[in-house]
Amino acid sequence: MIEFFHTILYIPLFNGFVGVYSLIPDVGIVILLITVLIKLLLYPLNTSSIEAQRSLQELQPKLEELKKKHKDNQQVLAQETMKLYKEHKVNPLGSCLPLLIQLPIFIALYWVLQDGLTTNDFSILYSFVQDPGTINPISLGLFDLSKPQIALALLAGGAQYWQAKSLSRKRPPKAAGKGGKDEGMAAMMNKQMLYFMPVITVVIGMQLPGGLSLYWFLSTLFMAVQQVILTKKSDKNNTPKKDPDVLEGEIVS
Repeated sequence: MIEFFHTILYIPLFNGFVGVYSLIPDVGIVILLITVLIKLLLYPLNTSSIEAQRSLQELQPKLEELKKKHKDNQQVLAQETMKLYKEHKVNPLGSCLPLLIQLPIFIALYWVLQDGLTTNDFSILYSFVQDPGTINPISLGLFDLSKPQIALALLAGGAQYWQAKSLSRKRPPKAAGKGGKDEGMAAMMNKQMLYFMPVITVVIGMQLPGGLSLYWFLSTLFMAVQQVILTKKSDKNNTPKKDPDVLEGEIVS
């Protein structure tokens, strides 16, 4: 399994990283280009994951109602839950599977950046990829991306906050009815995650090479932008269209 991972993911990504660096000898720009390329390749999977998360959020109040109604009969609860998913065409695994598929790519890229910024061993390069001899970790003449960079860690945390904020749930109104209380509890949990994950991101980022923090920041930023675009598009499509023959509640004949 390790050999398969190394051959199928790590070596091609490492060669791509070094190949782009041979053309554009600025490691920061190389990381930017690689991040954009990977996000474009994974765009359909990311879209599917984001849409599934939104669908599950919208169903949460109804799911909580089912749990209360059938709390003493787990078999019926499972049947009604699956029925609800089917009625709304929601796949409960839709938000997880795309992320699981992407996980090996992220791990491979992590090691590529880790090694690419600190090694002089380029023995695994393909014959058509130029050996740079060494990779200069200084980007834009300012940042040493082989060492921890507090500024980049803070940017990564800020991007993580924005991403979480774009998917956070609003506290339901008092007139929300059944399920409103549970939806409010979900909102409170999301609020805790909204602040917890960015802090963890900053703490971890301050221990990693700056190149990894830069990738983390760019990757999270692009994901947040994609979420905002999809959310606006979804809200626009779900906005009821006004009847041109109806003005202020009066029907015009």
